[in-house]
Amino acid sequence: MFSRLKNLFKRTEYTKVFENILSLTGLQFASYILPLITLPYLTYILGPDKFGLTQYAMSLILYFQMFTDYGFNLSATRELAIIREDNTKVSEIFSTVMLIKICLTVLSLIILLAICSFIPRFASDAEVYLLTFGMVIGYVLFPTWLFQGLEYMRYTSILNIIGKIIFTVFIFVFVHNTSDYLLVPIINSFGYLVVGILGIYVALTRFDIKLIKPSLENIKHHLRAGWHVFLSTIAMNMYTTTNTFLLGLLTNNTLVGYYSIAEKITVAVNGLFTPVSQALFPFISRNVSEKDEKTNILFIRKLTKLAAILGLVFSIGLFVFADTIILILFGAEYQSSIIILRILSVLPFMVSLSNIFGIQTMLTFNYNKAFSRIVLLGGILDITLGIILIILLKDVGIAISFAITETFITTAMLLFLQNKGIKILGKLEN
Repeated sequence: MFSRLKNLFKRTEYTKVFENILSLTGLQFASYILPLITLPYLTYILGPDKFGLTQYAMSLILYFQMFTDYGFNLSATRELAIIREDNTKVSEIFSTVMLIKICLTVLSLIILLAICSFIPRFASDAEVYLLTFGMVIGYVLFPTWLFQGLEYMRYTSILNIIGKIIFTVFIFVFVHNTSDYLLVPIINSFGYLVVGILGIYVALTRFDIKLIKPSLENIKHHLRAGWHVFLSTIAMNMYTTTNTFLLGLLTNNTLVGYYSIAEKITVAVNGLFTPVSQALFPFISRNVSEKDEKTNILFIRKLTKLAAILGLVFSIGLFVFADTIILILFGAEYQSSIIILRILSVLPFMVSLSNIFGIQTMLTFNYNKAFSRIVLLGGILDITLGIILIILLKDVGIAISFAITETFITTAMLLFLQNKGIKILGKLEN
């Protein structure tokens, strides 16, 4: 396996990709190791109810992050990867995308204020949701899509690690009892804002980007380019973020806390694939426009084998050691999370493959609409199944729904590609 990985990056053209993977691996390490330090502390100090409330607030705020992103993390990244040597076009894309994102942020804040004013479920803890909104502002300011498209992911890694360290240190310094729960969204937002401001500064100074007034035509172009990815992101969140949100609506904060623990562990493991995914996307996008289809498919087939092996190892590990992970990190109070983690243990295997089939293949080969439809169907399946299973089995039910949905999406993507002649499995035609 490792010899295959070495062969993928032995040529000069892969050097930048490998460097970006290493940079992003450092970021993912910090992103998931540091929370593993703070998460047990927060669950102990806040208890299942207040911890569940802070996680529920984050699940709502993630919708606004998704809305302000509008698919630019893929659509703008792909365009930047192709024209990255043209500083004028890079400046045009940066200025246009940032203007759209700022407008979407203002609209998001108005919507959140309305939700917290008129819906009792949110009005009772309005301060938690409003304080958490700072994460959206910081997220919008930080131009991940720019660094990814220009293939300079070290900046993303360094700056985000700074944010994670700030959050970790401040949690231990300032949060000491249950009544300090409001400090959690404040510290989270502060970390995001610091990273966002630093990100904008680095983008403008390191890449000599000139802020220009975007034309109406450019705004329309980027809104159209990001639309299908945006729809896909909405659909994805229907079976990721919405799971926590839906569980909170139909049950209580305590069950949200149990579910969130297991989901966060699974997401942390899934995040180990993110560095490779983010580094490869602009690289494959550029290759699809420059090289023949067979060469690209051969490369994707190699990635699929590696992803399948690693995903299977992580899934088996989570299933076997679920009780050890939960009891050691979070204690007997969170024993209910063990069965949820075992159900969700199928996700690393499925997600590793769906990333290759969907992001790296369907989007780079411009099957945007099909990608959106598959993910949307998955979202509809998860919500429908989720409501039924939450009523019947509560937090265990939504975990089962999540696992079924990811399996459906991965299978549907594979069948679509095989049907289109992009043979991820089986013999390649000459």
